[in-house]
Amino acid sequence: MYPLRRNRRLRTNEAIRSLVRETIISPNDFLVPLFVVEGKGVKDEIPSMPNYFRYSLDLLEKEVKELWSLGLKSVLLFVKVPDNLKDNKGKEALNPNGLMQRAIKTVKNACPDMLVMTDVALDPYSAYGHDGIVENGMIVNDPTTNFLAEMSISHAKAGADFVAPSDMMDGRILTIREALEDEGFINTGIMSYSAKYASAFYGPFRDALDSAPVDMVDIPKDKKTYQMDYANRIEAIRETNMDIDEGADIVMVKPGLSYLDILRDIKNEVNVPVAVYQVSGEYAMIKAAAEKGWLNHDQVMMETTMAFKRAGADIIASYFSKDVVKLIS
Repeated sequence: MYPLRRNRRLRTNEAIRSLVRETIISPNDFLVPLFVVEGKGVKDEIPSMPNYFRYSLDLLEKEVKELWSLGLKSVLLFVKVPDNLKDNKGKEALNPNGLMQRAIKTVKNACPDMLVMTDVALDPYSAYGHDGIVENGMIVNDPTTNFLAEMSISHAKAGADFVAPSDMMDGRILTIREALEDEGFINTGIMSYSAKYASAFYGPFRDALDSAPVDMVDIPKDKKTYQMDYANRIEAIRETNMDIDEGADIVMVKPGLSYLDILRDIKNEVNVPVAVYQVSGEYAMIKAAAEKGWLNHDQVMMETTMAFKRAGADIIASYFSKDVVKLIS
């Protein structure tokens, strides 16, 4: 005798599958990373990230308006800084008329209700490609956190809604939070890259911003002294809880697909929104495999996106944001 309960009844057709679906994706789930460059009329495709672009400010304005029309309401800004403005201490990051500051204003002028988050780290500004200040062959923690606080204030003054420290220095959330409070930016939020791993999946992103660590004597060749060891799991909970205690409003896991266990652990542990970053290497792999005809682009894009949401992500930072929203629309 067959069982009375037949689970396949709930899979019979798309109508019933949609009706009982546990996880739903909408435009409200996405945070759109945007790369900004100097110039005019620039829409420069990133070679290792097909169909993703660096925008000059005039075309950034057009892109933001298109995102809003699609229902995408949040962006995360990154800037590609000219080499002549890079140094060890990132002083260009504090320029009130710098590229990041102008990018924030451009987005807000184009679309005042767009939520603007900004990358807070030294690597785009660093002559060495590191997220912190280099002294005697080491990435120094406390001077870096103090500088990141100044950078955060500069972004807040330009109109950023949230700052997003991606550096993994110890104590930087508290330093930034106190600095923002002291300057009166009590409503400026912090999205902390709380569990950011030293990953090989970041390669295309570093190409996009020309921010890879340089290969020089007496300079660390990688970021393993401050980003997390990818063998560690419990450490991610500790890092995240510390950031929340220090004032983080949103916490993030980065990368995404190889760290779904970390995402679920953190979601089960904390009571603040949890973001995940589907990073450039994940994007590039899907694009490359699809170009070869080895995978169905849209199906894999949707399956991986659903995996992030199912694992517990409240926010998904993804280079596929526009493509997903267009597809589900």
